[in-house]
Amino acid sequence: MDQLPIDAATFLILFARVGAVLMLLPAFSEESVPAQVRLVTALGFSIGLYGLLSPKITPVAHSEFALPMIVIAEMLVGIAMGMIVKMLFSAASMAGAIASMQVGLASALVADPSLGGQSPMLSRLIGLAAVIVCMAIGVHHLWIASIVSSYTLFPVGGLPPAQDFAMLAVRVLGQATSLGVSLAAPLILYGAIFNLGLGLVARVVPTIQVFFITQPLNLLLGLSLLAMVAGTMLTGFATAMTDFMQNGWSF
Repeated sequence: MDQLPIDAATFLILFARVGAVLMLLPAFSEESVPAQVRLVTALGFSIGLYGLLSPKITPVAHSEFALPMIVIAEMLVGIAMGMIVKMLFSAASMAGAIASMQVGLASALVADPSLGGQSPMLSRLIGLAAVIVCMAIGVHHLWIASIVSSYTLFPVGGLPPAQDFAMLAVRVLGQATSLGVSLAAPLILYGAIFNLGLGLVARVVPTIQVFFITQPLNLLLGLSLLAMVAGTMLTGFATAMTDFMQNGWSF
């Protein structure tokens, strides 16, 4: 019975970091997933990882007075890790938003709970497709592996390196922007060529509302191009996410 409180404190410390990460990870943190399911998922992950990670946590779980501060620090580490992954994952939605603007569907908005408002329809579609592709090829295994390896990078009992996390967040935000623009490069090129052609036609025949008349053609060509390159876009995104999870956690 004397060991039970130590085991409970160890599990609480483990659950604080694991639960905070899962609260922000793509797919696991979707608003469409009921809160009870997310809670049970976090508990299941914590139970599954308890045997592997408890030796690294138990030595600091003996102090009753330091336990609240340890739990808070673990939550901060988990939130920081989850936010880093979520920031890079926003590249898929960014590419979808750029595609929506080039195709002419920027005003077609749908509810996006992950962003706390509305987002372009293609942005939401590509974001959901990116989640499916990442789950299909096993990128979520790397997310879980990063939780395990984080106990080596950020030992339990210490405060999270705020400056290092801030520098990593800035670097990841730049990578996400670059990746989003790269994924949408075919649509950007298409939009530039199509609008350049329309501009030339409008100069030749200024009395015709060229942009209004050609909007259906823009939708047809843009969506056809998106359908052709969507597989490559999603595969490239999943590859970039895999590379980051394997090599990108360096401070």
